[in-house]
Parts: sequence; C-alpha cells; structure tokens
Amino acid sequence: MRVVTTTQDLDFPRGLSEEPEPTPLALLLLGRSADPLSERGVECPGDLPAPSDPDLVERARAAKERLGERVFVLGHHYQRDEVIQFADVTGDSFKLARDAAARPQAEFIVFCGVHFMAESADILTSGDQQVILPDLAAGCSMADMATAEQVAECWDVLTEAGAAGATVPVSYMNSSADIKAFTGAHGGTICTSSNAKRALEWAFQQGEKVLFLPDQHLGRNTAVRDMGLSLDDCVVYNPHKPGGGLTAEQLRAAKMILWRGHCSVHGRFSLDSVNDVRERIPGVNVLVHPECKHEVVSAADHVGSTEYIIKALDAAPAGSAWAIGTELNLVRRLAKAHPDKQIVFLDKTVCFCSTMNRIDLPHLVWALESLADGTVVNRIEVDKETEANAKLALERMLALP
Repeated sequence: MRVVTTTQDLDFPRGLSEEPEPTPLALLLLGRSADPLSERGVECPGDLPAPSDPDLVERARAAKERLGERVFVLGHHYQRDEVIQFADVTGDSFKLARDAAARPQAEFIVFCGVHFMAESADILTSGDQQVILPDLAAGCSMADMATAEQVAECWDVLTEAGAAGATVPVSYMNSSADIKAFTGAHGGTICTSSNAKRALEWAFQQGEKVLFLPDQHLGRNTAVRDMGLSLDDCVVYNPHKPGGGLTAEQLRAAKMILWRGHCSVHGRFSLDSVNDVRERIPGVNVLVHPECKHEVVSAADHVGSTEYIIKALDAAPAGSAWAIGTELNLVRRLAKAHPDKQIVFLDKTVCFCSTMNRIDLPHLVWALESLADGTVVNRIEVDKETEANAKLALERMLALP
C-alpha cells in the first residue's frame, strides 16, 4: 500500500514545504488510525501516547536518557523527521543492521524502520541483544510479495523444468528472513542496491542463471543496464499463476528469472513523470533509485542507491536543479539540507512509504518508556535454523570482492 495525495506543483521550496491535506485513508496508512479488521500487530499492550501530547519530544528524550548505553536507536532514511531526531545513527537497512552488530554493549536495538530490517538486525547481532520494532504493523509490501511457500513452489517448478541445478538465487536485502534463509540454503547470496552488480557477477560464476527475489525492477535494471544482458534474457515469474506463468522452455532459456515483486513507492514513478519534470525545469538532473521501472531508469540522468542519492546531492554544485525519484521523507530532508539547490520530488503525486511511516513519535515514546520501565515490547526474534541459513547468505554477500 502507499500514501497518495496530489498537489499541483512540487517545485522547491514551496512544493516541499506545504503539507498535503490528509484524507481518512491517508491517516490510516500513515498509522494515525487503524482498521482492526484488516491489520495485524497494530495494537500495543499498554497506553499509546496521543499524537497531540505536547510532551512527546521531552518524554522520548527522558526515556532515552534513562536507558543510556543500554539502548541504540536506528533510523532508516525514509523515517519521519520527528523520529530521525532520536536516532543514534541513520542509514539504509544493511548499514543499520551492521551498525547494530557493532554495538554489542547495547542491550536493546530499537529499529525505526520496517519488519525485514529488524529481522536482519536480529540475525547480525548477538544473542544477548534484543531488537525492538516500535510498531509491528511496520512491514514492507515488497518483502511481503515473496513468501517462503511461494518460493519453495517456484523452486519445485524450476526443478521440474530441469533448470534448478543451473540456477543461483540472489535475494535483495528487502526480503524476509525466510527468503534470506532459502537463499542461503540453496547456495545463493544477498545483495543491496549498491552491490547488486557484484552479487550477480558472483552468481553467474556459480551457475548459468539467477532467480532474483523479490524486486523485479532492481534485478532487471542491474542485469540490463549494468551488465549488458538483454530484456529478452529476462523473464518474470508470477507466483499467482500456475508454473509462474512461464513454460519450461522459457525457464530453461532465461538467464534472469525475476520474481514479480516491486516497491510500492519507487514502482509508481513513470516515464511521464520524467518528461513532465524536464519540461517544467530546464536543465534538471533526474536522479532515481534502481527500484524504479526500467523505462524510468533508462530515461534518468543518474541512478543509484539511497546512499548514492545522498552523496550525489552533497557533491552537486550550488544552483543546480534535481528531480529525485525516491521516498518523499528523504527528498524533503535533502531539500531542507541543500537550500542552495533546487530539489523536487520526481512525481507531482506525493507518495510516502506508508508502512515506514507507521513508526511515529507516539510509538517510539511507548517503546522507549516501556524498556526504561523494565518491559520488553515488540521484540523481533528469528528462529535459530532460519537465522543460520540467512546468515550464510549474508556472509556470502560480505565476502563479495
């Protein structure tokens, strides 16, 4: 799901400073209301502070001070500013998980991100550390597009087609612990948006074809744009169709078997978005994340991970204009940090990562105060067998040249 409201103009600075009028649906998706019939893990045991509480900032600060070095707060780049201000470190999912592992003295890791990120932190940290997700409803639509059962069935399909023996799984960091464990157990590796090319190069040294999970766009863009494969080398496996919607011949002929998954935020950017911003802002640099569609990536001036985007804008000359195709919280933060540059959201439709936005200040305060009072809440634990296989895949990534 995604949060969508429309504005007429997002040119900096006005477009990034005006708040869209929230609709009831937007409030639901932003975590400010709940639908008990459709959501799981939303309820918190105990009293969740009201968003209108004027003391929330002071309460968060006080609880964090009471915990001292016992707590380490991680903030993903896509988090709200109200949450980011309390993060000890910020970064992408893998950087944050590694930062947590590098702080063994921290008893509690409070991960302000989404579920798969907290799982990765639990896998990489010691058994003495406890990973906390302030709102269990903070999931990831992309990660949810590939379940362990679906992937096991896909492997059976590949086996029946005579293709499994030549196939190496490569899973994006944005996947569940179960998918990482499948990848590790089947000789594959994990990748990030920064090292996807290296991961694929390694995989093609191990086998003839790759099963890329769960983001088809990152897999396609890396294979075609960065490695010189053709679009014809790629097929899309749809877990909702018999045999993935592919014939045995197609599976045997393909070099890249792409899972039918995508990011709900990056997947919405279109070629029309790129053409429109070029008409509105002459000389604009279009910079997009590789989770965007292939036609968007092909039309952009620059393509890179979240960290790449941040570094590119840090290095950009004053007076330059940039249209950024990534999550809105980060774009707004970058615009605020670089007032000497014109920075706009690539699309005219405002789109937050709705599940990431579920981690708000009331949930953070509730989690920190609970921990300070001696109650462990919303702990994320990966079972030992899953953890062992997932760690295998992560270690293969860490060993990439």
